[in-house]
Amino acid sequence: MTSPAELLAAYDAQLRTAAETGGAQGLTRLGPLHLATFTGRGGFVTYRDLGDADEHRVRELVVAAKSHFENQTDVARAEWKTRGHDHAPGLHEALVENGFEPDEPESIMVGEARLLALDLDLPDGIVLRQVHEEADIRAMCAMQGEVFGDDPAEIEAMADSIVRHSGTDDSEMWIAEADGQVISAGRLSPVADSDFAGIWGGSTRPEWRGRGVYRALTAARAKSALRLGKRFINSDSTEFSRPILERSGLVKVSTTTPYLWRRDAGETVKSQNPVERRHGS
Repeated sequence: MTSPAELLAAYDAQLRTAAETGGAQGLTRLGPLHLATFTGRGGFVTYRDLGDADEHRVRELVVAAKSHFENQTDVARAEWKTRGHDHAPGLHEALVENGFEPDEPESIMVGEARLLALDLDLPDGIVLRQVHEEADIRAMCAMQGEVFGDDPAEIEAMADSIVRHSGTDDSEMWIAEADGQVISAGRLSPVADSDFAGIWGGSTRPEWRGRGVYRALTAARAKSALRLGKRFINSDSTEFSRPILERSGLVKVSTTTPYLWRRDAGETVKSQNPVERRHGS
C-alpha cells in the first residue's frame, strides 16, 4: 500500500502546473505562477510551490496575477487554486484583499485505482454506461446543474463547452440511469504522461443517494482507468463523496480551496462561461 506521504508527493510531482494547463489558449509564467486562460472557463492560477516566498512576495504575486487578468478584457473571472499543504504565508489575506473570494474547501483524495475497481451490485433497473452523443451529454449536464443549483444559462454554457470538446481528448463521461432518467454522473479524465486519472463532476440526485449508485459509478470509472494503464485516481471531493472514496481506499492527502475573482459587473467583457466544476461530488 502506498503511504499518504508518497501519494501526496506523486500528486505534487505529476498533477500540478503542466497537467492542469493543457489545452489553455494562453499561458504566461510569472515567477513560480502559471497563469492560464481557457476558452469558456476564464483565467486560472496554479504553481508547483511558492518556494521560500514571504508574505510580501506572496502579496506581490497576487497583485501581479490579478493585474494580468484585468488587462485581458475578455476574461470575466479567474480562479486561484490553493492547496492546504503549501507554504504560502499570508496568501488568504492577500487574495481576499485583492478581490478573490474563497469557495468551499474540498478534500484532495488520492489512491490506487485497483482499490475502487470493485464489482458492485446496483439497485434493480439501474444502468451504468459511458456516453458520447450530444443528447446524453446535455441530459447529464442538466442533472448535474440541477444538483449543484446552477443557473440555467450556466448549465447550457457548460453543456455547450463539453459537446464542443467531446472527442478531442481521452476524457470519458459516465452516467447512471433509472427508467431513462439520469440519476448520477461523472467524468474520468486520464492525465497524459502521468500515472493518474481524475474523477470529476460527480453528482447524484438526492433521492438516490445512499443506495450505492455513486460508488458503482466510481468503480466503473476506476476500471476504465486501469484499462488505460493508470495506477492512481485523484479527486477534489466534497463532503458528499469523500466518505465514499475513503471507504474504497482513497486517502485525503490535503485540501484545496478555489478563490474566485470576478470582473466588476459594470465593465464590458465578452461572453464567458463559468469556471468548470471540478468537484468529486
